[in-house]
Amino acid sequence: MDAQLVAFTGVAAGMVAMPGADFTVVVRNALASRRDGVACAVGVAGGLLVHTALAVAGLAAVLVAVPALFRAIQLLGGAYILFLGYRALWSALRPAPPRKEEPEPEGGTAGGTGRSLRQGFLTNALNPKAPVLFLSLLPQFVPADQQPLPRTLLLATIVVVLALLWFPAVALLVDGLGAWLRRPGAARAVEAVSGIALVVLGVALLAGPVTAAA
Repeated sequence: MDAQLVAFTGVAAGMVAMPGADFTVVVRNALASRRDGVACAVGVAGGLLVHTALAVAGLAAVLVAVPALFRAIQLLGGAYILFLGYRALWSALRPAPPRKEEPEPEGGTAGGTGRSLRQGFLTNALNPKAPVLFLSLLPQFVPADQQPLPRTLLLATIVVVLALLWFPAVALLVDGLGAWLRRPGAARAVEAVSGIALVVLGVALLAGPVTAAA
């Protein structure tokens, strides 16, 4: 058994499961419907695929070497996450519309799935810390006696597979608790907590250091 591969899988699992903007947007979308939650989860995995591809290609090093580019992506990501937080807080604070007794269709709204997929993808893909993290993490688990490209591809694949397992599981768990979480009071509380978390994360990115090394 490859001890380094096992160790990397454990580290990567902890990294993927760490609560953050990805977790928050998946929970929010899963409250809308199971399909929206899973779509958002797949979008997050797609964003991770972008980061791992950048790390494999070595392009993530550019973000470290060019502070202005890193800062531009940081500002863009922060603004997007801040926007999602504002929407969540607005949803929590606005007057509740009259509730219908009919059960919500299992598939959610017609445009909801695509929007959820896009939210998950952009939330992860616009996080400038992720490629820097991958760039610093992946090489540590590439043995000196192995070709770096195949090994890095394997490590990147493990990260994406873990994301495809973890985030849909979160979405399904939230959907399973949906009867309680979708009650007006609970739904507003989740929206408010999600909104605050996203606003804090967005502000942290906007006010973050100019360079990755700072």
